[in-house]
Amino acid sequence: MADALELQARSLLSAAAVRARAGEMFGIGLNGGLTHFTIDLDRMDGVADAVLAVTREAYPTLEIPFHARWRHFVLGGIDRWARLADSASWPDRAARARAEFDLAIVSVLLDAGAGAAWRYRDAVTGQSVGRSEGLAIASLDMFASGLFSHDPRAPFRTDADVLAQLPLAALTSAFQVSEANPLLGLEGRTDLLRRLGKLVAERADVFGAHDTPRPGGLFDHIAAQAKGGAVPAPAILTAVLNQLGPIWPSRLELAGIPLGDCWHHPAIKANDSTESLVPLHKLSQWLSYSLIEPLQRAGFDVTDIDGLTGLAEYRNGGLFVDHEVLRLRDAADAERAHAVDSLLVVEWRALTVALLDRLAELVCAKLGRTPESLPLASILEGGTWAAGRAIAFARRPDGSPPLKVISDGTVF
Repeated sequence: MADALELQARSLLSAAAVRARAGEMFGIGLNGGLTHFTIDLDRMDGVADAVLAVTREAYPTLEIPFHARWRHFVLGGIDRWARLADSASWPDRAARARAEFDLAIVSVLLDAGAGAAWRYRDAVTGQSVGRSEGLAIASLDMFASGLFSHDPRAPFRTDADVLAQLPLAALTSAFQVSEANPLLGLEGRTDLLRRLGKLVAERADVFGAHDTPRPGGLFDHIAAQAKGGAVPAPAILTAVLNQLGPIWPSRLELAGIPLGDCWHHPAIKANDSTESLVPLHKLSQWLSYSLIEPLQRAGFDVTDIDGLTGLAEYRNGGLFVDHEVLRLRDAADAERAHAVDSLLVVEWRALTVALLDRLAELVCAKLGRTPESLPLASILEGGTWAAGRAIAFARRPDGSPPLKVISDGTVF
């Protein structure tokens, strides 16, 4: 029985489970069975046009990279990480890949909503950069300065023992936080990095195969599973969820297995212990997308990229609310603040995943492209996230999302 429960729990730690449960939520919504939202698919064509407009503006040739953390390291037309990495001396491609895993894992874990007020002043350009891009440049500066390394002569690494003891004051200073420049969820972010450090230190078998334990050791763990030099993208997510899952604070567990970004909704049915559970795995999938390029640079063929799903976060979700594909049953809910585990937020996020798949089909059809030549990861980048931000700023002066979510800095 315990084995069956464990298998059921692990089944939720996959992109396939995210897509399946989101699809179930979508079906219930189409039949008018959800508590908080109705769905108007007639408005999807307008959403596709909005996504295409911002995509053509950003990528006129329609050569669109994947939605990944690496895009946010480009500031003022300069790819900051590429410049650092290309000028460094790497003993082999695997060494660079481990460093890139180190950077991506920490940067993505720090990438929850910053709030509208926070800004990071970039020392190179003098620009003040907010939100996700500001968090990215800040995290890159931390990494490049050796904040996470135990060896001052080797700054481009993240060591488990350093993370485990990371002082809140170090992140407060590095993020330039003050009373006048507040950052949402700073304590939650610090705690998450400490949890990461402790977990990695305890799992030298996974994270320390070629070095002292470091998050970048996950590269070797994934590389060891490659068949014929190929790694399926969903296998990256499975590794992230199974190996990093215990870092997430006070969330659901099943058979002693932490389920991460997974929530209850009574409308979701199953004939086993996973009934009512809705996995979304937003940050883990964002991280998985961000680990594709380091694997490719190291010589691996990453396949089935569309096996990952769209990201259940407030820009993608806001896109559908602001374009009125998703309508609140109670308009007053737009003014209330909602907990991450509330039925409203769970519905919103699951519907976002399902709608992104349908939006990708529409965008491909309009461009005469196939999912192979224009995968979901590129449509997200082109794309949905930017279109969600654009309409948010068009609707509200501060660009805030259409729904207010109370976040602890580890989900959005």
